[in-house]
Amino acid sequence: MSADRARALLRPALLACAVAGLAAGLAAWASGAADWARLLWLAGAAPVLAGLVWEIVTSLRRGEIGLDIVAALSMSAAMTFGEHLAAAIVALMYAGGQYLESFAEARARREMTALLSHAPRSAMRHRDGELEEIALDAIAPGDRLLIRKGDVAPVDGTVAAGVAVLDQSTLTGEPLPVKRMAGEPVLSGSANVGEPFDLTAEKCAADSAFAAILRIVEGAQKARAPMARLADRYAIVFLAATVALAAAAWGLTDDPTRAVAVLVVATPCPLILAVPVALVAGLSRAAGRGVLVKSGKTLETLAAVRVLVLDKTGTLTHGRAALRRVAPAPGVDPAEALRLAASLDQVSRHAVAEALVAAARERGLALSTPSDVRETAGEGLEGVVEGRRVVVGGRRFVRSRLGAQPGDAGSDVRSRDAPDAQSGPDAAAEAGAVTVAVAADGAALGEIVMADALRDGAQALIAGLRGAGVARIVLATGDRRDVAEAVAGGLGLDAIRADLTPDEKVLVVLSERKHGPVMMVGDGVNDAPALAAADVGMAMGARGAAASAETADVVLLVDDVARALPAVLIARRSRAIALQSVFVGVGLSILGMVAAAFGLITPVQGALLQELIDVAAILNALRALGGGDGIGPVDARDGGAAEGAPAPRRD
Repeated sequence: MSADRARALLRPALLACAVAGLAAGLAAWASGAADWARLLWLAGAAPVLAGLVWEIVTSLRRGEIGLDIVAALSMSAAMTFGEHLAAAIVALMYAGGQYLESFAEARARREMTALLSHAPRSAMRHRDGELEEIALDAIAPGDRLLIRKGDVAPVDGTVAAGVAVLDQSTLTGEPLPVKRMAGEPVLSGSANVGEPFDLTAEKCAADSAFAAILRIVEGAQKARAPMARLADRYAIVFLAATVALAAAAWGLTDDPTRAVAVLVVATPCPLILAVPVALVAGLSRAAGRGVLVKSGKTLETLAAVRVLVLDKTGTLTHGRAALRRVAPAPGVDPAEALRLAASLDQVSRHAVAEALVAAARERGLALSTPSDVRETAGEGLEGVVEGRRVVVGGRRFVRSRLGAQPGDAGSDVRSRDAPDAQSGPDAAAEAGAVTVAVAADGAALGEIVMADALRDGAQALIAGLRGAGVARIVLATGDRRDVAEAVAGGLGLDAIRADLTPDEKVLVVLSERKHGPVMMVGDGVNDAPALAAADVGMAMGARGAAASAETADVVLLVDDVARALPAVLIARRSRAIALQSVFVGVGLSILGMVAAAFGLITPVQGALLQELIDVAAILNALRALGGGDGIGPVDARDGGAAEGAPAPRRD
């Protein structure tokens, strides 16, 4: 049995002993049996003291000295000098505090524990016309799996048959189910709340997004934060000061009960109770917002961030082309130009073509099936749509099909593979956009402008982070400077670093450290080195590369960089609450110790006072679970659902 498991079983048993001993002793004392009362109080306190000594020995073997020693000294001193009721109260205080800490941490871990309990254990696979139940390790890419109602998708894949209605709230915090049609991606860890559907596996279970999330959660649950270690770091100093004050009170007054009272008031210190609770509560609240923070240490560092370095493609922008506008030829209906272009582009796997088709479908346009299609790689395609000869592609390509020569006006426009600024007075696109020309039956229909658009809420994100104390925000991208400035020029950034290689992104992160702790946000494989170099690396885990998610300290489970703001706000509030609990709790304990040294507080009164202080510190720490940080509930519109990860890219 592990030490953690043994501790979990021991704490409620010790609390029961302490409660029974104290209650029975009080009953005996009330009936006039004082001797029996003292024995019962000792009987209730002794098991708690024994358990405490076991905890201390276990810690010493690991080379750790904790404040539990003060609790052991106070109970031992109370028993030695006949303060049996005080010993029983201290035992109840210590056992109750430990149990309350376990209860509080269990409640605070609720969101992350839900992820672990959500993990599937097996899968149903189609094989030779039959279904077989297999272990997750047996799933291979290409397997066709049956996802029954209530099942959790065990691997990343695509819908092979049926319509998937998925609950992704455990992963993304989005409360409303999302629908995935045939061919659309399904993220592992999504629960099927609709009818059964077939899933084609794209990855092994160990390589899927949900498996990576579980590894992060398990690591977060085991990690100890620097503030939590603060109790151990200064335990010797606090222990020495406590013993010195108790010894002075005894030596100067020749009254051992004053020393007992000092020891009783001194422990357990709120530092060892409130800090872990507040930090784990912060981790839980962040998980409920679709933000996985890997450790309490990361949460603390996140609270101190002063500089933000942002990637562009896939982070500040969507990382995929979107329809900006249609510029039709005179007398041409723009919707008709888009419809014909999208109808032809249905047969192309080009990223711009797929984005154009998606834009047409979003606008409810009825697309026709093309025929006699010929595609020139990287240039465009031509074919027949509803009996009309349609040409779609870069302007140079379309003009060549219309009979224009390369020297004609405007023929310097690049192909649709080149996401560059369009030149010439008739250019319809801005820097970073792609122009798609459309023609039918030998006549130009117009041009369609596609661009990787800035994410909604980017301006509000920048303003919110500045309001939260982030003093400097820098864009670091591998894209050209004119493209970067066109996309982010109006955001009020402090600097734009463009044309960067992955190594140069690392140098940007390191150079920005002179302004304070740095957080880097990125999504591609090229961002992984910079994420590792930053004080806090935050990855777009929903769509970004797996290498980035594994390297980062924080993973956004929702394809929405705006979640960086609630992550920072939650971290700062959790740290503030932890410090508040420490300062107030320790301050009250010190005042109580001084009063006890002057004989103003008896051991029993001191035990009751410390009990109140500890309970108040823990309850205050639990405030980190709730609101008060300016973050509202998750809305279905707040970032959208997580989607399958595309192939890694260099932006």
